[in-house]
Amino acid sequence: MLFSISAIRLRGVVLYTLLMGVLPMVGWAQGNVQPRPVPGYPLASPYDQRIRALMAPMSLEQKVGQMTQLNLDAVSVGAVYQLQEPHRLDSAKLHEALRVRQVGSILNCGGHAYDLQHWREIISEVHAVQGPAPSIPVLYGIDAIHGANYVLEGLLFPQPLAQAASFDAELVRRVAEATAYTTRASGVPWNFSPVLDVARQPLWSRVFETYGEDPLVVTRLGSACIQGYQGSNPAGMHRVAATLKHFLGYSMPWTGKDRTPAYIPERLLREIFLPPFKAGIEAGALTLMVNSGELNGIPVHADAQILTGLLRKELGFQGLVVSDWEDILKLVTVHRVAEDYRDATRMAVMAGVDMAMVPNDYRFTDALLDLARSGEVPVSRLDEAVYRILHVKFSLGLMDRAEPYSMSEYPLILSDSLRLLQREAARRSWVLLRNRGAVLPLKAGSSLHLQGQALDDPYAWNGSWSRTWQGVDTLWDRKNAGPSLRDVLGNRFSLASTSSDTKGPLVVVLAEKPSTEKPGDLGDLSIPSEDIETARRWCRTHSGPKILVLVQNRPRILNGLDTLFDAVLLANQPGAAGVQALADLLAGDYSPSGKLPYTYPAQPHSLLTYDHKWTERLDPSFGMEAFRPAFAFGEGQGFWPVRYEKVRLIDTLLRGMDAVLRLEVSLHNTGPQSQRETVLVMVGDSVASVTPSFRRLRDFRSVELGPGERRQVQFLIPVRDLRFVGKDMEYVLEKGWLNATVQSFNLPFRWEP
Repeated sequence: MLFSISAIRLRGVVLYTLLMGVLPMVGWAQGNVQPRPVPGYPLASPYDQRIRALMAPMSLEQKVGQMTQLNLDAVSVGAVYQLQEPHRLDSAKLHEALRVRQVGSILNCGGHAYDLQHWREIISEVHAVQGPAPSIPVLYGIDAIHGANYVLEGLLFPQPLAQAASFDAELVRRVAEATAYTTRASGVPWNFSPVLDVARQPLWSRVFETYGEDPLVVTRLGSACIQGYQGSNPAGMHRVAATLKHFLGYSMPWTGKDRTPAYIPERLLREIFLPPFKAGIEAGALTLMVNSGELNGIPVHADAQILTGLLRKELGFQGLVVSDWEDILKLVTVHRVAEDYRDATRMAVMAGVDMAMVPNDYRFTDALLDLARSGEVPVSRLDEAVYRILHVKFSLGLMDRAEPYSMSEYPLILSDSLRLLQREAARRSWVLLRNRGAVLPLKAGSSLHLQGQALDDPYAWNGSWSRTWQGVDTLWDRKNAGPSLRDVLGNRFSLASTSSDTKGPLVVVLAEKPSTEKPGDLGDLSIPSEDIETARRWCRTHSGPKILVLVQNRPRILNGLDTLFDAVLLANQPGAAGVQALADLLAGDYSPSGKLPYTYPAQPHSLLTYDHKWTERLDPSFGMEAFRPAFAFGEGQGFWPVRYEKVRLIDTLLRGMDAVLRLEVSLHNTGPQSQRETVLVMVGDSVASVTPSFRRLRDFRSVELGPGERRQVQFLIPVRDLRFVGKDMEYVLEKGWLNATVQSFNLPFRWEP
C-alpha cells in the first residue's frame, strides 16, 4: 500500500520515531558494493566503517556544524551583500566557521563568475583551514545549470528547457558530463542541478530551468543529466554530485508567482510530479533540495509527511537533503508557521532536512545545538543527518583528496570538442513552428532587414544563471559572450542599409529579458503590447518574407502576432552558441529538429497542457473546443517533410501485466539533407474509472535520417508503463480498449489481465 500523503500529518519526534524503525534499506550507486543494515542509522554506506569511526568521537558541536551550510559572503572580507569583487577570504571568519563552528558546507559564487585560477585559490584556501580531529573537509556547492556558468572559462550551453526540445537523453547526458568536467576543474564537487520539477504552470519564472510539461520527458532527461554529472563513480576527477530539485510540487503555484502556494491533489502529485524524483533516486542522485514553497497549506521545509514519510519511507531516498536559501528562517518570516527561529529549526530538522542553507550567520547552528542539548531534537536525528553528509563526502572522494586536482587533468577546457558539443546542443534547441511557402532556408545572397531585441546583446540568448544570477549584468554577462546576432548575420548575408527596399527577408527578434525566481514574476504571459504593435508596424510596411524569432524564458503569448509571419522560430535560450546556430539555420546549413516540450498557449487564461481531460477539449452541448493552443506540445518541423508512411501494431490484444505494446513506425526523409525526427508515441484509455487524459506520452525517440532515407523504428512499451493512479492512489491498468497515436495514425488495442 502506498504511503498516503493525505493521511493525518504527524509532526516532530512522534512521526520520526514511528518511521525510523521501518525505513527500507536502499543500495547506493557504488559499483557492486551491497549495503548492510547498521544499527542506529537509516542506511548502510559502502564507507560505513570509516564513517562510524569518524562519528564516534564527534561532539554535538561538530555534528551540528556539519549540518550547517554558509554562503561564501559569510567567510569573505567585507560585510555580507556588500563585498567587493572578486571575493577574498577573511582568515578570521574562515577560522570561526571551519575550526570553531566546524561548518560542513559552503556554497555560491559571490556576485559573479570567476576564472578557474581564482576558483581554485578559493577552494584550496578553504580546505587548507583544517579543524580539530576528526578533520572533515568542506563540501562546496554551486548552481551549474546549463554549463559551468559561474566559471568564466565554462561554456554556456542551452538552458534545460531548450535542451528538452531535442527530446534526446543522450545529448542531455553529454551536456551534463561537460558541465561536470569544468565544474570539478574549478574544485567544486557539488552541483545544485537538475531541476526535476514538471512545468505545469507556464507563468512560473523557472520554467526555463525545467525539461518541460511532460513527466516522462522530465524523467528521462533528468535521469540522463544525473548520469552525466555523477557517472558510475562520483569520486572521479571529472564528476560532481547531482541534486534533485525541488522536492515537491514547486512548479505549479496557483498564482504563477515563484514561492507562492501550490494546491495539488494527491493523484496529480503522484502521477505528474513524483515520477521524475523517483527515477532520480533510482539513478543514484546523492542529494536533494527542498521546495521553498508550501504544498497544500504546509511549507515543505516543515512537512515530515513529505520529507520523511514520502521521500524516505516510500521512495527510499537515503541521500542528503539540503534546504534552499534561507528557508528555515522563512518558516518564521514568510510562512508564519513557527514562532521563532528555534521553533523553525526544530520543525525543519525533524521534518527531514539534513543540512541548512542558512546561509549568512550561525542562527541555525546555535538553535540546533540548544535543541539537541534539551532533547527536543534527538541526537539520533543528528547522527542520521551527519551520516548522510559524510556519505556524500566519501562518495565524492573528498575524504581522501579535498583539494582541486591538477589542471593537467582537464585538457579539454575550451577545447574544440566541447565547443562542437555546445554548437550541436544549440542547433538542436531551435524549433521551427511555421514555414509557410518554404521561405526557409533563405536564398544565398539574401539582403536581410533586422529588427527587434537581442540583435546586439547576449543576455536573452544565455538567460539567467549565466555568469550572474539574473544574467543581465552589463559587465559580467558579456564576458566571453561572443559576437552579436547582427554581426553573425552580417557575415552570412548582406544587411539592408535602408528601409526603402521592402522585398528582402525581414527577421524580427522578440526576446524576453532573462530572469528567474522572484525577480522573474510576471502578472501577464503576454508579450508587451508595445512590442507587438511595433512588430505589426514592421509587418505592414514590409512586403517580403517575414521571419519571427522568439527567444524567451517561457511561452510568451503572441496574441495572434505569429500569423503575420511566414516563418516562426523558437529557442528557449539556446546559450552562447545560439546566435551562430540561428545564422546557420537561416542559411540552410542544417535542418531544424527541435520540438516543443510544452504546450504554447494562445490566450492568457487558456493554459492547458497537452494531456488535458476530455472535458477540457470539447463541449458537445455547444460545439465549442476549449483546447486551442497557438502551438501544440511536440510541434516542430524540418525544412522538408519526414513522412510517416506506415505505423502498425504487432498485436492488438495484450494479456497480463508482463505484456509489451509493440509498434513499428516507417519513416521517410523526403529532403536532400540529413534531418532528425522525434517520434512521439501517445496512448490513451478509451474508458477508465478515473477520467482519462485525452492522451499521454508513453515513449519517444530522436532518429537521425540521411538524405532520402527510409527507416523502420520499433517501439517496445511495457504495458505496466501505461498504468495510471486509480481511486485508491495505487497504480492500476484496467481491462478494455486503449488507443495508441503516432502522428495522424490512431491504433486501437485491447488489454486484459
